[in-house]
Amino acid sequence: MTPQTGKAARGRGGVRRPPRADPDAGLLASLRRGDERAPDQLVATYGDRVYRLAVRITGSEEDAQEVVQDALWTAARKIDTFKGESAFGSWLYRITANAAYQKLRSRHGKRREVSWEDLLPTFDESGKRGDVERDWSAQTDEPAIQAELRNVLGEAVSELPRDYRTAFILHDVEGLSNPEIAESLKISLPAVKSRVHRSRLFLRQRLSQYMAAGGRN
Repeated sequence: MTPQTGKAARGRGGVRRPPRADPDAGLLASLRRGDERAPDQLVATYGDRVYRLAVRITGSEEDAQEVVQDALWTAARKIDTFKGESAFGSWLYRITANAAYQKLRSRHGKRREVSWEDLLPTFDESGKRGDVERDWSAQTDEPAIQAELRNVLGEAVSELPRDYRTAFILHDVEGLSNPEIAESLKISLPAVKSRVHRSRLFLRQRLSQYMAAGGRN
C-alpha cells in the first residue's frame, strides 16, 4: 500500500484518482465489529485459499485443517492488529504460512527437503545449462502420463525448502503478484523473484529427469 492510502492518488498530469476500493472492506468491518456471522464470512471468503496454502506447505491434509483453524481463529481474534498497511489477504496468508511452519517444527520427523544449492541451475562440462526447457507436449497426451507428471511435480514441490515452496505456491498456484508475496512473507521483492525462479528451475529439472528416464516405463 502506498503513502497515498486514504487519499486520492495522483495519476498522470497530476489528476487525482479515487482510492481503490478494498474488496475485503465489508468483511473487515464485520470482524472489527465482532459480528456473529463474521467468522463464517471469513471462512467462506478465505477458507479454501488458506487450506490450499496450508496443505501444500505441510504436505498433510490433517495438519492443514489444524493450520487453517488456527490461522482463521488468529486472524479473527487479532483483527485489531491489522493496520491496513498491506492487503488483508496478504496478512492472512502470512498468518497461515507461520502457522504451517510451526506445525512442521512440531513434527517429530523432518520431511525430506532439498538444500538451496540444489535449486541453482546446473551446467555441463562445456558450461552449457543442463536444464534447458524442453517441449514434452508430444509425449504427454496420454491421461495416465499427465496424471503421473502431476504426481512427480507434486512430490518435487514438497521437497522444496519451505520458504521457496511457499513463494512458489503463492505465485504459481494462488496467482499472487511478486509485490503481494513480498508483503505476505515480509521479504524483499528480489528475494521473491529469486525463490520463485529457483523453484521453477528445480521443478523443471525433476521433470526433465523423469522424462529422460522414460516416464512410467
